Amino acid sequence: MIKDWKKEVFTIPNLLSLFRLLLIPVYMTIYLNAAQSRDYIWAAVILAVSCLTDLIDGKIARKFNMISTVGKVLDPIADKVTQFTLILCLSIKHPVLWHLVLLFVIKEGFQFFAGLITYRKGRMLTGALITGKICTTILFVSLTVMILMPDISSRAVNTITIVDGIFMLIAFADYIHAYLGHGNQIQDLNPD
Repeated sequence: MIKDWKKEVFTIPNLLSLFRLLLIPVYMTIYLNAAQSRDYIWAAVILAVSCLTDLIDGKIARKFNMISTVGKVLDPIADKVTQFTLILCLSIKHPVLWHLVLLFVIKEGFQFFAGLITYRKGRMLTGALITGKICTTILFVSLTVMILMPDISSRAVNTITIVDGIFMLIAFADYIHAYLGHGNQIQDLNPD
């Protein structure tokens, strides 16, 4: 039993997800204390490493049959905590982004509680929706640009906020639609 537990937890994809979580305080420290261009570049490099490990862990899990229940929980947690930290840190320097922080909390809060209720009913979402994946990609790209350009104009920040907000709202609407059962994204945990 203990051996199975270790095999479930200590997989390469899960360790990569844990590594991503460990990168978060490093990113925060560097970004929030950045004083020179190279500091912002280092913060962006850390974020790029995090994104790269996110891409790699899923591929490894599927290719080498290392998909685990722990990984199905840990990977999205690492994604969401990284996204939240990124938006939060940037909103300290660009207050207009607080709108995105609020929208992110509402969207993710809904997904958490809807997922919990669905799970208690013996069902679950089959995986991330394509709109969620697109939203995540747009967020990471646009916010990384903001990290690399610390003197970005307020007009550009406002535009990025609007674009990111639109993609978040589209993904949010799609998840509401999925959880309310208006699609085939919800499946039974024990199909007979």
